[in-house]
Amino acid sequence: MSKTEDILLIKEQLRNYIGLLDKAGQMIVDEGISRYPIMVVHKQEVLLGVPLEIRQKLPGGWLINASTLEEFVSKRIIDQDKVDEFRMLYRQHENHICLLLLSELGAQFIFFEKKEE
Repeated sequence: MSKTEDILLIKEQLRNYIGLLDKAGQMIVDEGISRYPIMVVHKQEVLLGVPLEIRQKLPGGWLINASTLEEFVSKRIIDQDKVDEFRMLYRQHENHICLLLLSELGAQFIFFEKKEE
C-alpha cells in the first residue's frame, strides 16, 4: 500500500471521530497547554502524549494519543530549529487537525479537515 492509499484509508476509518479529535485538540488549547495540539495515530504502544479514551474500538485497530508541539520538541521528534517552520505550516491549516500517523510505511504528519465537505 502506498503512502497516499494509507492516508486515504486512515481518513476513511477516522471520519466518524473528527469531532472527538477536534474536541481533544481544542481542550489542549483552551486549557493553555499548547497552541499546537498534535494527535498521534498508531497501532502499537508509544510513549508520546496521553491516550484518548474512546468507548468503542476504532476501525483498523488504531489508537490515538493527544500530544503537543512542545512535547515533540522536548523528545526531539521535531528539531528546535524547525519549530518556526512547523508553526507556520500549522497556522496554514487552521481548519484542520494535525495528526502524526505512525504506520508500517513510517511516520508522517498529515492535516485532517475538521469539517468534511
